[in-house]
Order: sequence, then C-alpha cells, then structure tokens
Amino acid sequence: MTSIESVTLDAADPAAAGHFYKTAFGLGDELRVRAGEAASTGFRGFTLSLTAAQPGNVNALINAALDAGATAVKPAAKSFWGYGGVVRAPDGALWKIATSAKKDKEPVTREIEQFVLLLGVDDVIATKKFYVEHGLTVGKSFGRKYVEFVTPPSGPVKLALYGRRALAKDAGVSYEGTGSHRLTIDSDAEPFTDLDGFAWQTASR
Repeated sequence: MTSIESVTLDAADPAAAGHFYKTAFGLGDELRVRAGEAASTGFRGFTLSLTAAQPGNVNALINAALDAGATAVKPAAKSFWGYGGVVRAPDGALWKIATSAKKDKEPVTREIEQFVLLLGVDDVIATKKFYVEHGLTVGKSFGRKYVEFVTPPSGPVKLALYGRRALAKDAGVSYEGTGSHRLTIDSDAEPFTDLDGFAWQTASR
C-alpha cells in the first residue's frame, strides 16, 4: 500500500516558513519546506487539515498560528459536524483546524490527532481510480463528492479528495486559481503526477 511520508511546501522564505510551522503547530518531519517561487495565484487546489480532540484545542492551535503570523480566513465556529476554522500561513498555504467534538472534556492542549492533505480535483471519480491504480486503498467514498484513502499504521499523513469548488468553499475562498500548486507529496512509491498536476516524489530517507 502506498504511504505518504511527508508533504513538501514551496516557500519564498523556507527558513521562516519552517519556523512558523514548528512554532504554531509543532510539526516535524511530516511537513517539509523548500525554496520555491513558481508563479501561483488564487486557490492552489489543496488544503492541509489538522484534527484535534476538542474545540479548546482547535482554538489553541488557531491562536498559536495567528500569533506566529498566520491570517484568519474562516473564523472558528460551530457547525453540524463539529467545530473548526481556517487560517492562511505566511507562505500562502491554507490550513483547516477542526474537531468533531462539540464540547471540551479535558484540559486544553495543542495536541494534533491527525494531519490530512485534502486535494481539490476536477473529477473525484477519475482521480480515485487513478490513485487506486497507484497503490492507494479507498477507505471511504461518497460518489463524486468525497474520497478518503486508508492511512497505513505508520503513515503520518492521510489523503482525501474533494471537488475543487467544494474544497474552496469549505475553506472560505474562491475556487479560482492558476499556476503552481507549490506542493509536492513525498511517498514510498515511484514518482508520478496525478490528473490535476499534483506531483509525487519518492521520499528521501
């Protein structure tokens, strides 16, 4: 089964971006940053999501991100599925911080339960088929709306697919955008590029 080892973001100032992610979220090897300034405007076609155990933890993570230099895109709020909000990191990446819990039941921390990469694609069914052919296993699938792939026990990053417009709406931004995704997916598979131009490379050890 293909496993995502890490996600690499391109940033104009990789040192500053790396410092932000360590300071705000405490992320380690599962997120990498490298120098890159390929032309990119508007929505980059993906979001990164951190799930937490309770609303207080979501607030703590969002506040840490804002204190470290992120900007609020979608203020944290309750919804039918739980509680969450969206911020834009200094490098431009969109981060959704969320929980399915309605209330706090434990002392508040900034502990992260899961790191999820959500790709906004033009054709969810075709992209699901493509990824199955490249070694991923479907865990959940809801027609043309959403697909979630199985994460191996040792895999630090979960992959899911949304339609591009739906993902942008969920993040609180316009779906329009052109140019580079400024994202590379590092896995234990051979390099390939998917139907929407998302590049996968073999993770360095």
